[in-house]
Amino acid sequence: MLTQTAIRSGSFKQPAAHLPPPVENFELAGAVELMGAPMSFARNAEIFGEGEPADYLYKVVSGTVRTYKVLADGRRQIGGFYLPGDICGLETGDEHAFSAEAITECKVLVIKRSALVALAGRDHDVARQLWTLTGSELRRVQDHILLLIKSAQERVAAFLLEMAERVSAGNAIELPMSRQDIADYLGLTIETVSRTLTLLENASAIELSSSRRIVLRNRSALSRLNA
Repeated sequence: MLTQTAIRSGSFKQPAAHLPPPVENFELAGAVELMGAPMSFARNAEIFGEGEPADYLYKVVSGTVRTYKVLADGRRQIGGFYLPGDICGLETGDEHAFSAEAITECKVLVIKRSALVALAGRDHDVARQLWTLTGSELRRVQDHILLLIKSAQERVAAFLLEMAERVSAGNAIELPMSRQDIADYLGLTIETVSRTLTLLENASAIELSSSRRIVLRNRSALSRLNA
């Protein structure tokens, strides 16, 4: 099993068995599976830190990951949540702009960035898929920036609709993150998030089954708030 120390010290070397064959039309997902080395992280464990070399990408196999930045005044801004199948740590520069932590116990595949770039250099399909992945991450960041200028109800409604789409669980959402995480993602206080959820429940838009389980009772109403 790999350790964070091995990755950060640079002593981690990609095993030869994980290198993909030089075939044409290689799928990015298949390359990640072949090239990735598994690592497990306990709840709240750091996966990578802000300002560290962005030498690796991380595909979430199980659990949930958050990326975040601590602001000058001590507040935490969460940049994104990564669920099973998502890849985090994708940077345009040489260093990580955010830190990443495991919200729950997580298993991730660690992929050497240079190996993936080298594969993309000789396989047009992988290059195209890697470019699409980069573009999707850029759009996610842009959408998040636009979200932060909306009202509290609009932000919370957008978040619930996003999570419902990503977890594919019908109208019932089991949130792996805490309300403090949600608040730090939406740029709100935890009190505002809780109050807004209560307002949405009173308006029959949602049902708060528990602190983590939310049922969307009126998607149309939430969508109108998110318009």
